[in-house]
Amino acid sequence: MADQGFTSSTQAVPSVGSVPRHIAIIMDGNGRWARKRFLPRMAGHTKGVEALRGTIRAAIERGIEYLTVFAFSSENWRRPADEVSFLMQLFIKSLQKEVSRLHENGIRFRVIGDRSRFESTLLKAIAAAEDLTAGNTRLHLTIAANYGGRWDVISAVNRVLAKTAGMSEVSEEAIDAELSMSFAPEPDLFIRTGGEQRISNFLLWQLAYSELYFTDTLWPDFDALALDQAVASYQERERRFGRTSEQLSAVGDTGHHA
Repeated sequence: MADQGFTSSTQAVPSVGSVPRHIAIIMDGNGRWARKRFLPRMAGHTKGVEALRGTIRAAIERGIEYLTVFAFSSENWRRPADEVSFLMQLFIKSLQKEVSRLHENGIRFRVIGDRSRFESTLLKAIAAAEDLTAGNTRLHLTIAANYGGRWDVISAVNRVLAKTAGMSEVSEEAIDAELSMSFAPEPDLFIRTGGEQRISNFLLWQLAYSELYFTDTLWPDFDALALDQAVASYQERERRFGRTSEQLSAVGDTGHHA
């Protein structure tokens, strides 16, 4: 499923624009948002779904083509059982409620991650949403659920080895083609809300040359203005991909425009 039209940032210099083509977000801070309001953590997760809805709308309005969000990591199973159960039910309800709206707005929906621990109701809801929206191209919305960056790379390597018995060396291109996000360009901008400054096993391979942006804003409070602030920060960066500033100047490349 790899799209060979996308450039690996370590193999060649990708084209960049003033608006990030692909934004990846760790949506952090739901629990703290709820606690500050003396509400149960579950209320924060419910409010977080509303914030995602607003971010999707804002991404479309700003011409962003790919939006990938970390909804549930492979490490989140360590949370209290009642919270995990609530999150899974919220995922199902949100999918069933939102899929028609996603489709009407030309949004292609995908889920990446290990689905082996999901119950059948959730699996059916994911499959139905992916099938319904498969032809849409206005925005590619990807939800990472039971996802881990190391799992992604290991799974890709194992698929490469299974396809090429007896091979002595695995190439970067071969792994690229088997990764969960092989259908998308690498993220231009990574955003993490909630004040923590780490990647937390999210898209480890794909974030090699992404611009990183951390904000103290808790995810339920993240809105179009907060997205604009992240994009403005991105626009101030010089994306060199290993080159020097002088090299960029010599070719008239600001680091921001294709």
